[in-house]
Amino acid sequence: MEITVYGDSILKGVLLEDRRYVVNHEWERRFASRFGCTINNRSRFGCTIRKAMAVIRHDAEVSPAPGEPAVLELGGNDCDHDWAAIAVDPDGEHAPKTSPEQFFELYREAIGLVRRGGRIPVVLTLPPIHSENYLRFVCRGGLSRENIRRWLGDTQRIARWQESYSDLAAEAAEAEGAPLIDLRSAFPREQELILPLVGEDGIHPSRLGQWLIYRTLSANAGVPAAG
Repeated sequence: MEITVYGDSILKGVLLEDRRYVVNHEWERRFASRFGCTINNRSRFGCTIRKAMAVIRHDAEVSPAPGEPAVLELGGNDCDHDWAAIAVDPDGEHAPKTSPEQFFELYREAIGLVRRGGRIPVVLTLPPIHSENYLRFVCRGGLSRENIRRWLGDTQRIARWQESYSDLAAEAAEAEGAPLIDLRSAFPREQELILPLVGEDGIHPSRLGQWLIYRTLSANAGVPAAG
């Protein structure tokens, strides 16, 4: 069995350690070894739903794989904003990379494209992020934290906004009858408790966080083909 993964840097295994990004393939190796499968990881750093759909469409047309699972983990980049623009104009209107409405509809379309290639789509919710650490990381180059806070109104809005896209992914899975693995529920809800599970940028899971992702995916390896 081959499992195809369409995601962003989370399932790519990206870590931020000692102020540099590295890729850790540990969850893939462990999962493949445990379940005797191969993993075709098509995840990309910075991937949005639109970028993923181009890859999914290509795979559906060029390399269909009837009956094989395809995991989708998307939304973390779609919900992101242009923080530099916000720092300059904290009183202006600033849209995310993909609006919630667009994200929901495109996710449904992506699930359909996966099925077109014969694969079985399995949707993941998103691991949580740490708002304060993320804002600190965003401003590390000199962006005005005060201005960004002013636009946000509440720093915790960052985590809530990202969670709303995780919820939309779950809603898209339900609307399309696709199985869902609630990765997010494996993490603590409290911001202070997720600190050991995320890196210094507040977004990418730490090695401990990646271990939790592996354990959650393993526990749900028998998820039904249709929800």
